[in-house]
Amino acid sequence: MTEVFLRRLSRWQAEQQRGSVADLYAAAYGDVPGPESLGRDGFLRRFEEDVQRPGFDMIIAGDPFLIGCAYGYPPGREGEWWHGFRGAATDGDEELAESDRVFALAELMVLPARRRAGVATRLQDRLLERQEADLLTALITPANTAAVAAYTSWGWTRSLRAAPSATAPAVDAWTRRPTG
Repeated sequence: MTEVFLRRLSRWQAEQQRGSVADLYAAAYGDVPGPESLGRDGFLRRFEEDVQRPGFDMIIAGDPFLIGCAYGYPPGREGEWWHGFRGAATDGDEELAESDRVFALAELMVLPARRRAGVATRLQDRLLERQEADLLTALITPANTAAVAAYTSWGWTRSLRAAPSATAPAVDAWTRRPTG
């Protein structure tokens, strides 16, 4: 295996790489069971919105070609991130969300041929290392057993499940307190 390099992208750089990131998304989620994948075009629409969010942060992995990516942002007090979770018992997490002290790991993807080599671990560690949030969160479909296993091994805990809607599958909210 060749050496993998990680690089933080500015918002402008992320926008310039959107086509390559969408190709990575399509390749990374092509074998995931269930309705998790948005497809390349759906991902592009979501990515164009996500990159404009306040606090957007992104790390890419390359060898030198793009093999992985992680990005996130503070989800804010309102919005689609929390849809389906309102009113659930959260052990104080709701108060953190209300005070904007949450960082959402919105996307973490690695090419299938490069998985199980620590790339995803390095991506999430680097992305989260400088976040000043009191709570980290990610949404994962229960059918994505590989993601569930990875997040569990990284110390994340499944905290809530949102019921499926007409347009989205059931998802679990996974949380972790920052280390350090």
